[in-house]
Parts: sequence; structure tokens; C-alpha cells
Amino acid sequence: MNIAQRQQSIIDEFTAIADWEERYRRIIEAGRELPAMDEAHKTDKNKVKGCQSTVWLHAALQDGKVVLQGDSDAMIVRGLIALLLRVYNGATPAEILATPPEFINATGLGSHLSQTRANGLAAMVKQIKLYATVFAAMQKK
Repeated sequence: MNIAQRQQSIIDEFTAIADWEERYRRIIEAGRELPAMDEAHKTDKNKVKGCQSTVWLHAALQDGKVVLQGDSDAMIVRGLIALLLRVYNGATPAEILATPPEFINATGLGSHLSQTRANGLAAMVKQIKLYATVFAAMQKK
């Protein structure tokens, strides 16, 4: 499944849920389902700047694909991380750089998150794009 298909899967899943309380429960559930992040990666270097909650994102390049891990001390933020990882994990750097997170606005997340959470989500997307930029540059060498 490519990034566009993964985003469409999230869009379909969330637009099928009419009630925003239920959508928030689904986001929290996604956070609970997020695989545990390796404790060795919970370092200051992997902390995402611009998030009110503590958020860690770690990326590695394996066989030309970006492998992401993430975690947060806040459940709803953990759920947002899970959604981002569902979209971008296992994609190539070029795919990540070429594909904006359209699911955020298509699901209404962009307008239903608090300003601080929306800023944090934007910071997480920016961090994932930065990792992809570095990995794309490394592949050109």
C-alpha cells in the first residue's frame, strides 16, 4: 500500500465516524495500539520541538525505506503519532517528501484539534519530512 492509499484508508475510517467524541476515542485507541518505542531512542536528540507534550520520533533508513518509531506522554498525541506512522512508515524518502499529510484536513483533524495540538502535529510532520530530506541526501551520495 502506498502513502496515498494509506491516507485514503484513514480518511475512510474517520469519515465513517460521524461523532467527534467517537473519533477522539479512535485516535486514543490508535495510540494504545502503537508499538512501544525502544527506550534507547527516547533521547533529547529525538524530542520533537514545538510540541506541548513530550514527543519522540526516531527514524532509520533500512533498505531504502524510512522506518519510524514514535511515542508521547499524552494519549491523544500518541494516537496522532500512530496515524502519522501509519501513513509514512516504510515509505521511501522521496515518497514522504512528495506527499503532504492530506488526511489531516480531509478527516477534519486540522480544524478539531486545539491550537497547541495542531501546532504539535505540524511539528511532527515537519520532523518526519526533515528525516526524509536527510535520508534522500544520503541516498544521492
